[in-house]
Amino acid sequence: MAPPPLQTVLAAIDVGTNAVRLELARPDADGSLETLHQERDPIRPGEGVFASGMMPEETADRLLSTLRRYAALCRRHKARVRAVATSAMRDARNQQQIVQRVRDEAGLNLEVVSGKEEARLICLGVLHRKPPNVRSLLVDIGGGSTEVVLATGEKPDELWSLPMGSVRLTEMFDAAGKVTPKQLRLMRSYVEEQLRKAIPERLPGLPRMALGSSGTISAVVGFAASEGTAHASLRQLQSTVETLAEMTPERRRKRFDPRRADIIVAGATILERAARHLGVESIAAVNRGLRDGLLVDLLYRQDETREDHSLADAAVAMGRRLFFDEKHARQVTRLALTLFDELAALHNLPLSARPYLETAALLHDVGNAVSYERHHKHAYYLIHHGDIPGLADRERELVARVARYHQRSPPELNHSGMQGLSAAEARLVRKLATLLRIANALDGSHHQPIKELRATNGRDAVALHLKARQPVDLELWSAEREVALFRRVFGKRLTFHIGR
Repeated sequence: MAPPPLQTVLAAIDVGTNAVRLELARPDADGSLETLHQERDPIRPGEGVFASGMMPEETADRLLSTLRRYAALCRRHKARVRAVATSAMRDARNQQQIVQRVRDEAGLNLEVVSGKEEARLICLGVLHRKPPNVRSLLVDIGGGSTEVVLATGEKPDELWSLPMGSVRLTEMFDAAGKVTPKQLRLMRSYVEEQLRKAIPERLPGLPRMALGSSGTISAVVGFAASEGTAHASLRQLQSTVETLAEMTPERRRKRFDPRRADIIVAGATILERAARHLGVESIAAVNRGLRDGLLVDLLYRQDETREDHSLADAAVAMGRRLFFDEKHARQVTRLALTLFDELAALHNLPLSARPYLETAALLHDVGNAVSYERHHKHAYYLIHHGDIPGLADRERELVARVARYHQRSPPELNHSGMQGLSAAEARLVRKLATLLRIANALDGSHHQPIKELRATNGRDAVALHLKARQPVDLELWSAEREVALFRRVFGKRLTFHIGR
């Protein structure tokens, strides 16, 4: 792996339910990360959100004050920043107003990430540089949600996000103070029900020990574990839940940080029931999580030599849920990426745009799950509202626009579907959509007759050399209809040459 320049500083900002956190790090020559600065402000962004569905103005003001300070630190270090908000902001009906305030007042692009993207980032942070054949099971209990990941190496195989966290459960069952045996039974039953609905019970091939990555899990395991160990058995967790529930609130506050003490019973209950449901023998606390995943994600995004198939895997998983024509989708993707790679000097787009084209090509026809007519528009809607781990909100919007223009109306700058894009985004969508339209046309029959494609970029024309295993009359007829658009977008003629 070619490491990024040593002067690069990366910044991760995590707006959680309990606290807001900042970490600044610098990549070392070997690709590891050296922490330069960390901050944690326990301002409880999620306080009251789960009950009211809104973030109160005074909470938003506290959040903005913290983020303005974080942004100033990032600017001082000239850092590349990724800022995300999780469960509380996902639930807040006024999230768009707050995100806009953060943009206007702090100069930060705050992404409200999906539960699965949160799980993917936690996985990346905890399992970064894990040997590629090692299987891991990861549990993270936040204030508003619980994430569970089954992974091989650092790559997630399955991602689950449950809208059930220590703050949310505490508010739901009024468990900050004294917890009665009846309250505890109700909490345990509720957690079991949520787990059964979301995650298959006792998945085969699981490790005997799960990794727990949140502050809540560290506190619970630290309380439950035998002296000198960093893991707690299922039996110890069961005993701990009952012990914590029997404690008075005053005793809990003496044992834990006061804000943690209020939610510790709910957090312990989630951890114990999750361990039972998953069939693991013990939980080990690890001191890594979402912030680490954000930093690793930034590290990988700036390394253009690294191949990462996780986004394509997520797109294929979404396509399969919507019963897409996988052979056609993969053929169109192969052709589109060949065009992107061989015409790099013509389109002049950064390599970071390649995954957008790949994802759009894989998902361009998913709108057929709604209706064949206008399926390009349905594809836009499904991708725009979809859960595709690996894409930020704005990136998912660009992918949706590219897929929307794979047929019918061309991506002209004055078309209604191009509204809301910056000039640079509009150019990117226009170029990628044009390449996708050519690739889609070249499998117009959905029978994959083209076995090889080469593109040569001449002075006045681009020549596509096609090797076919059967007649391609429909493909050529479809592709010829895109020649005029290709010339408007790229300024060159497009010709086709058939061989065997």
